[in-house]
Amino acid sequence: MTPRSDSPGSKSGNPARQLTIKEQRAEQRAQKVEAYKREQAKKRRAKKIGIISAVVAGVAVVALLVTSLILTQPKNASYTAGGSGAEIEGVETFENTNNHVETAVDYPQTPPAGGDHNPAWLNCGVYTEVQPNENAVHSLEHGAIWVTYDPSISDEELDLLKTKLPSTYVILSPFDDLPAPIVLSGWDVQLQVDEASDERIGEFFEEYWKSENVPEPGALCTGAVDGPGKA
Repeated sequence: MTPRSDSPGSKSGNPARQLTIKEQRAEQRAQKVEAYKREQAKKRRAKKIGIISAVVAGVAVVALLVTSLILTQPKNASYTAGGSGAEIEGVETFENTNNHVETAVDYPQTPPAGGDHNPAWLNCGVYTEVQPNENAVHSLEHGAIWVTYDPSISDEELDLLKTKLPSTYVILSPFDDLPAPIVLSGWDVQLQVDEASDERIGEFFEEYWKSENVPEPGALCTGAVDGPGKA
């Protein structure tokens, strides 16, 4: 006789075993731990993304600021060294000596446009204070241009004047008791102008900047002495 399926000796096809209470609690703890780990991993990913985004944004801001500064920074003018012998209206020419002396010099031009001078030249650059004549004249001997201005000119005029300057072999400084608001001096040459917008400023540089017609063409305009107020 075949036993009935519901008889005590029958089997139900290997039904799932019931978990004990202890096992159920262990499984719940494991699920909670796994959920906690997933949540922490999610937070770490979010934090990492936030840091990367902040770094990228910071780099972009810095790049924007650098670009802005570069674009707004005044650029130096460019001139051809040596000149071509062009005549410029208003330029005066002189004949000065060029001896090295250790004493103060009484110059015939104001500001000086050559003459005896100190053995140490003035390093080229922009100065906010009046410079010693004897050092600045030595720089003229090397082919530099000395641009002097009346301290009373406006900031706008001074800023415009700076845009006319080359990057090297030029000195810019205030000068007391000038015969004009702005005076440009090379060795034995000089030009007086009333405004920084005067086109002759560029013409003067083009003709006399780094001229070969100086006592020491090509000599350095750096490596000597800085005057007061070097910018």
